[in-house]
Amino acid sequence: MNIKINKILISEEELQTRIKELASQIEKDFKDEEIVLISVLKGSFIFTADLVRHIKNEVKIDFISASSYGNQTETTGKVKLLKDISMDISNKNVIIVEDIIDSGLTLQFLKEHFAMYEPKTVKICSLLDKPERRKVNINVDYVGFHIPDEFIVGYGIDCAERYRNLPYIASVVTDK
Repeated sequence: MNIKINKILISEEELQTRIKELASQIEKDFKDEEIVLISVLKGSFIFTADLVRHIKNEVKIDFISASSYGNQTETTGKVKLLKDISMDISNKNVIIVEDIIDSGLTLQFLKEHFAMYEPKTVKICSLLDKPERRKVNINVDYVGFHIPDEFIVGYGIDCAERYRNLPYIASVVTDK
């Protein structure tokens, strides 16, 4: 399968402007309280790095890895935890930072998983949202962009481990 960039959907400038806006909203919502950002690997690592640089609150960062895709491009419907957090989040303000939400299955799983640690709050911040692909009802507190139901890459998001390094979000086409 050959994968090619189709078109740029969100430019580097648009990404950075929106990330600053999201950081500002998070600051307002949490005032002077400490926040724990939990970045969902691998796709959200660039978004998390840029987001944390614009949040003025005291911020701690941890990472988790979970997937409902395996090696496929369509969700399997079953979420597997690949790497858990290492930080104590009990009685903490937690924000799950995700690259993209489509089915919502991974985030539903993570919210339920984090509940056992008894955090003070759990919010969700996603750079991208495909609401028409949702399979479960999940509230997303901070959304960067709503995007069409296209396969996308860039800014940390890959296709077969390629294109994560693009500074923008683009749709791709495949020739089989």
